[in-house]
Amino acid sequence: MEAFWISLAVIFVAELGDKSQLMAMTFATRFKPWPVLAGITLATAVVHLVSVGLGGLVGDFLPTTAISIVAGLAFLGFALWTLRGDELTEEEAQKARRTTRSAIIAVTVAFFLAELGDKTMLATITLATQHGWFGTWVGSTVGMVAADALAIAVGRMLGKNLPEKVIRYGAAAAFAVFGVILLLEPVFSGM
Repeated sequence: MEAFWISLAVIFVAELGDKSQLMAMTFATRFKPWPVLAGITLATAVVHLVSVGLGGLVGDFLPTTAISIVAGLAFLGFALWTLRGDELTEEEAQKARRTTRSAIIAVTVAFFLAELGDKTMLATITLATQHGWFGTWVGSTVGMVAADALAIAVGRMLGKNLPEKVIRYGAAAAFAVFGVILLLEPVFSGM
């Protein structure tokens, strides 16, 4: 259960202000919210299953202290990446707008490709090195879907007047806090 809650919180925060949220909002302007959420869920479940598999393999071969330090540095990197921001390119927005195939298929394929190598995938790999794969997989999937559902709902209500900087700074701060905690963990566990 711990892996579920930690993964849900970390990935939810990681997803705030991510280009995936912008994609979710764009798809929601063209399709109904439920097919968009179904596509996001399918893509996320597959990408995060691969992520926890990779994280589990890495976790089995590296010592706990090394994992904690690498994870802490990774989360500090995610904080910087989040501060830099993610933007949906005009080409990506055009693809989302002109897609005429099934909404679920279009969203699933777009999200699958967008999430490969994205910070949420890397965060899920990192989390899986320290927590159980199943809890991390389910928690990270739920966290991402919840964040994108929030983006769809807020985007439909407020349009493009979202406080993007506040969301980005809050998510970066949360990543930085997680990174510092992970870096300090080996120091305090040795005492």
